[in-house]
Amino acid sequence: MQKILGLFLFGIVLLTNIEAKDYEIKMLDMDKKGHTMVFDPPFLQIQPGDTITFIPTHKSHFAQSKVIPDGAEHFLSPLDQKTTFQLNQEGVYLYVCPPHQMMNMVGIIQVGKAVNMQEIRSALPKLERKAMTNKGRFLEYAKQIQE
Repeated sequence: MQKILGLFLFGIVLLTNIEAKDYEIKMLDMDKKGHTMVFDPPFLQIQPGDTITFIPTHKSHFAQSKVIPDGAEHFLSPLDQKTTFQLNQEGVYLYVCPPHQMMNMVGIIQVGKAVNMQEIRSALPKLERKAMTNKGRFLEYAKQIQE
């Protein structure tokens, strides 16, 4: 009986991992539309268990989470290195490229339901104030969050 239960649980874990998807976010100096210092895509909606791979396309980029859901782990990629993170906790994650935060190089990932919108609404204006250029990006990207 324990063998059957063990195989059943292993099968569930295997199926869960098969369904998980990997998404790539490129860190760009300039996108095809001429926007400078951007993540591409700047907004993603994924499911718990999916992975995000940050890909620096030029030197001096990395990604750091700024606001995350309760129970989630902050992420920080090394400078100029392709890095993958698995996001398991539902909610909205706000992240930046620290060397280019003043240029509003920012992004948003929604994992499942947007369970932390009160915190997001409070944090967005504060983070926007740190931008010297490309003002309004965070607020524009946040319009895509599905509550």
